[in-house]
Amino acid sequence: MRWLQRLLGGNKVRLDPARQQALVHEVRQRFGAHAPEPFPAQVEAITGLLKDDDGLVVASLIVGQVAEEAHADLRAQADELHRRTGRRLLVHRRNYRPLWKEAGPGLRWPLFALPCGFHPYAQLTAAVTAVGDRAARIDRVVDPGPLLTGLFEILDLTTAGWEYGRVPVDVDAATLADRLIGSTGRILTEVDDPPRLPPPVRELMRRNDALDVAGPGGPRPVGRINLGATMRERFLV
Repeated sequence: MRWLQRLLGGNKVRLDPARQQALVHEVRQRFGAHAPEPFPAQVEAITGLLKDDDGLVVASLIVGQVAEEAHADLRAQADELHRRTGRRLLVHRRNYRPLWKEAGPGLRWPLFALPCGFHPYAQLTAAVTAVGDRAARIDRVVDPGPLLTGLFEILDLTTAGWEYGRVPVDVDAATLADRLIGSTGRILTEVDDPPRLPPPVRELMRRNDALDVAGPGGPRPVGRINLGATMRERFLV
């Protein structure tokens, strides 16, 4: 693992845990659905705060925490559905799509109300942007394996939410998906032994359909996003 060898070697990365905690606090308190600025402005501001190695650690932490809490939320929802209906649902982190295909109308998309308070279109989009912008530093600062796992899980949740969870495909949602794909692709090119693409990604890469992207003022489309084509372009390098 090159990242661990470099952390233990002579070219040591200097990190400040106290500053990281302060960044987490600032990002959580200043930004999100309660902030007056639109999400794109928030993403730009947060990304500016996460532009160094401590920021990269914080961005990775945000991605990991969102992925963990989303999984816990879906497990709790599946348990509640089983208690009420007797239906037993499998919650598989490597592939959430079967769960959403089977129980989509009965599930709540978890990313809008996580205990951590990170909003998917503010803090999360900014964190995903930050890890992609600094992909060349990933293996010097954090373990890229769990980070990639978290990015793939959130990408799966995002696209499954569009298809089965009634999550609107608006500009902010499309931006999150595009940043997830772009940042994941950049990190994959930087790691020594990139993981195999998970099943939901491979499934979507076989498609070539484009989705309308609604504008901020209503359902009128302002563009289109082709997930399959974008993934093939970013992941097949």
